Amino acid sequence: MVRYIQVAHNFWDPKARRSQTKVLLNLGREEGVDKEALKRLVGSIARFLGPEEALKAGVELSGNKRISFVSSQELGGPWLLDKLWKALGIQATLQGLLKARAYQAPIERALFALVANRALAPASKLAVEDWVKDEVWIKDLPEVPVHQLYRAMDFLLEAAAEVQKEVFFATANLFNLEVDLIYFDTTSTYFEVEGPDTPEDSKRHLRQRGHSKDYRSDLPQVVIGLAVTREGLPVRCWVWPGNTADMSVVSEVKRDLVGWKLGRVIAVVDRGFVSEENLITLQHAGGQYIAGEKLRSGKETAEAAINRAGRYKVVRDNLQVKEIVVGEGERRIRYVLVRNPKEAEKQKAERKRIISEVTEQLKAIGDLKGEPHTKACCKLIAHPVYGRYVKTDAKGQPVLNETKVKQEAKLDGKYLLRTSDDTLSAEDVALGYKQLLEVEDAFRSLKQTLELRPVYHRLSDRIRAHVLLCWLALLMIRAAELKTGQTWRHIRAAMAQMHLGDFRGPDGRILQRTEITLSQKAIFNALRVKEPPLVFAVEPSRKPS
Repeated sequence: MVRYIQVAHNFWDPKARRSQTKVLLNLGREEGVDKEALKRLVGSIARFLGPEEALKAGVELSGNKRISFVSSQELGGPWLLDKLWKALGIQATLQGLLKARAYQAPIERALFALVANRALAPASKLAVEDWVKDEVWIKDLPEVPVHQLYRAMDFLLEAAAEVQKEVFFATANLFNLEVDLIYFDTTSTYFEVEGPDTPEDSKRHLRQRGHSKDYRSDLPQVVIGLAVTREGLPVRCWVWPGNTADMSVVSEVKRDLVGWKLGRVIAVVDRGFVSEENLITLQHAGGQYIAGEKLRSGKETAEAAINRAGRYKVVRDNLQVKEIVVGEGERRIRYVLVRNPKEAEKQKAERKRIISEVTEQLKAIGDLKGEPHTKACCKLIAHPVYGRYVKTDAKGQPVLNETKVKQEAKLDGKYLLRTSDDTLSAEDVALGYKQLLEVEDAFRSLKQTLELRPVYHRLSDRIRAHVLLCWLALLMIRAAELKTGQTWRHIRAAMAQMHLGDFRGPDGRILQRTEITLSQKAIFNALRVKEPPLVFAVEPSRKPS
């Protein structure tokens, strides 16, 4: 008998009122068909199916009607993160700290589940219990009660300093990090509750109103600090009450990092942290700094640096630097004035637009007298944007401030840096500060990708533990991005397609994963992660004796 292989499609013919078959592709005689090519074709088609549909289709294609597909759990994301968890030394660190404690519950596994949930599908701690049981496969953790999750968080906070230190050095060795530059910045995250915590309640004092970087000053918040390497890896985090000022935390940050004995460390901080006291603090124990200086601070030394004549040196297309030294001896201050030509053109055009609008409003006000004039004048002068370019003349009339316009024009595209390290070139100072954006990117990941907010906890210890979980998740996703050159969003989506299927039949149960895609294989190779086995378990049914 001669058999031919065809790819066909069945459809319902409404006129004939019956199913019809349409041949889509003739593959020739059965003995001449390239079976490997057929496998590739099936694999290509399977890409358009979800993981569960692909597993179910595989059973149907096998023709074995006795085997049924029961369910599937996500395998790719948890598998990848578990390997990173070990490679970054997190598992070994936690197990070492747990060894001296007589915990019966799987604390290390519970912490991994909490961190993996942040990276893959952020949810409340209560929801993580069901997530572990029903949605993902985590090695050695088929399920975890919520009370064990909270116990794990308490342990993490208790061991926070040791965990952060040990994990940092393990990460530094794994990635061969250059830790001469440590970037530091703060952000805030708010709580949607009725009011702030009261100082009298020792367990609920973190949530306070303060300067909100989320523009929600009406809500209580906490302040979060993050130290990041030049590669963008977060190495330590802090949590302070919501009314904490940026400049008040520098001594604590410096003290904590000095305790790590990193050797030569240059702290890179933004303008919000610059005070003479803080800069002195940053130089304790041989440390150095690169700090942003406010262009409009009114400080004599800063004004002298801005107005100093001299040529800029081109570092790259949109970056020019000019080194200025103000003062002598102990009062000597080294500045680097940085200019971005493209940004200068942008600011010039924006100011031109604002001046045009101010001029139109001045014409509208005209020479009116009395109450209408007073309201219009005050409104214009008090305006957060327009008011900068308006003043009143001898008659009390609002006029354009030409002097201010010229002063602002001199600052287009510029920012001022200050450093205590004479060994750094002006180019290195500018490029080092430019990388402070890595911290801002880390904060965006905390708030958006890892969904730091909403925070469901009210007790200070639980809030701190929640931030630590987010920090560990951020460390792992940044490590994955650094090694693969891909965004975590892309990595997460690719790995989410790998599922572990539960197949059952009269002879027993089989746990088998989906086929590995090219995208998944590339990620595994970049991270040097071993691929999961095809078959995880074969459990024969127990036949009655």
